[in-house]
Amino acid sequence: MFVEGITEGQHYGLRAHGLYDPAAGHHFDHHKLLLDPYARAISAPFQYAPPLSRHGAETAHLVAKAIATADIPAIQPRTPHQPRLIYELNVRAFTMRHPDVPNAKRGTIAALAEPAIIKHFKSIGADTIELMPISAWIDERHLVNLGLRNAWGYNPVSFFSIDPRLAPGGLTELRETVSMLHGHGINVLLDVVFNHTGEGDALGPCLSLRGLDNKGYYRLFHGAYVNDAGTGNTLALDRPHNVNLVVDALRHWVTACGVDGFRFDLATVVGRDGDGFDPDAPLFSEINTDPVLSSRILIAEPWDVGPNGYQLGNFPANWYEWNDRYRDDVRRFFRGDGWSANALATRLAGSSDIFTSKGRPSRSINFIAAHDGFTLADLLKYDHKHNEMNGEGNRDGKNHEVTCIGSNARALLATLLLSRGTPMITAGDEFGRTQKGNNNAYAQDNEITWLDWDHADHTLAETVGRLMILRKQLADVLEDKFLTNGNATWYGADGKPKNWDDSSKRILTLVVTTNVRRIAIHVSAAPSPIPMAVPSSPGHNWKELFSTNEATFNHPHVVSVFMEQPAL
Repeated sequence: MFVEGITEGQHYGLRAHGLYDPAAGHHFDHHKLLLDPYARAISAPFQYAPPLSRHGAETAHLVAKAIATADIPAIQPRTPHQPRLIYELNVRAFTMRHPDVPNAKRGTIAALAEPAIIKHFKSIGADTIELMPISAWIDERHLVNLGLRNAWGYNPVSFFSIDPRLAPGGLTELRETVSMLHGHGINVLLDVVFNHTGEGDALGPCLSLRGLDNKGYYRLFHGAYVNDAGTGNTLALDRPHNVNLVVDALRHWVTACGVDGFRFDLATVVGRDGDGFDPDAPLFSEINTDPVLSSRILIAEPWDVGPNGYQLGNFPANWYEWNDRYRDDVRRFFRGDGWSANALATRLAGSSDIFTSKGRPSRSINFIAAHDGFTLADLLKYDHKHNEMNGEGNRDGKNHEVTCIGSNARALLATLLLSRGTPMITAGDEFGRTQKGNNNAYAQDNEITWLDWDHADHTLAETVGRLMILRKQLADVLEDKFLTNGNATWYGADGKPKNWDDSSKRILTLVVTTNVRRIAIHVSAAPSPIPMAVPSSPGHNWKELFSTNEATFNHPHVVSVFMEQPAL
């Protein structure tokens, strides 16, 4: 609708009159001031207060207002390059303690354009950064009584407006930062949450969609919220007006700010209809045929907590997917689980058991650790979680996360960066960040999650940078194709072709022969160092190009790369 007399900067909200009958799915309450779902800016961060959840309680004095904004000239989207290394980061936590970022910029999107930050991205070879949610969110109501705050942002109220805590300069701040990063050859992706909203369950706050058309926006069963997202509600993204809302939001981030793509949180939800997950779901079809969105980098977190929620490998062919099978199989190998070498070989080779139908190993987003779960340093140190500071009696978070105590970060990072597929590292794992054993630090907006740059392991970070240079040099060896028996051979600890029925040795060597050379990647998780024993071709010997055991660092778990060369 059009309202005369409104000018740029006007604060406003919506009120909706109608039936209040939760059993029938209706939550209309004209006492609630509601956020325009298409608002592109808000007056303040959202903060939870009990009246937001109480029917008949006035909330105008408690909620952020939408701000009328002038249109920003649209950006002609650039074509993003295929990611070589995705770097997942929490905007606020990333620079809150960085000594070379001005105090006024710490914890903001603008800080990502600072010279010291860009230098770090380039030093480790990160050519694609993925920002954890930046859309305006609200703290879960139980956190208020605990004196905690949501540190991750996976509880959105708005799909269009940036949380003011992350970008005091609003959309312009993101637009300028993206432009600066593009100038240095760095893609920018947004982690987006369309599976649910911060309005939560039936006891949650009435902030926007619930008060405007609860039954139309959310998936209900006999009036109760379907909870496939595990957060209290689930958006019904098989309905045309909801699909339009999401597509409009995605186009907004691209045309207003120039972002290169999106990672979809709990993406199985966005592919559900009333009968379950569908790879041809309406939202996927709209995105894949949209002239703006179809060229973006699209990444699925391919699971949710609903029925048949695990859908790894089942998303559209042009989508990338987080591969948790990679994460767990690599960890199990270095932990020493039986038969883990068999699984590791599959992961090193690009996970053809999952992604063959997509035709490209790069569709697998390989990672050892992500924002949820143990950090890389912590999974080498802790055998169980320490989430006591979250105030839930250590009941939250994953109870049986695969750890590999006693292994070393260099070996795991080298395995990651020498595997076929697209590698991802979470910010700080390249220099040894710890969350002191907290594997669900979503509520720790403090030094638990803020990166400690002063105590960074720079040697480890330099190793990541060297590995990324090596990865580029081995482009013919790590090409975006699945391995075949014609160009790859697997060897065991004895230097003979691998006996896949033998689970006793935690040794694996992959030899790849290309048109110009023969390369060996040797991975050992044995209790004591075991050198590579693969024989060289007649008249040749092996030259070591890289090893995780160099200089003063020595560990029984080792990853090395060799190239065959003529003997002198």
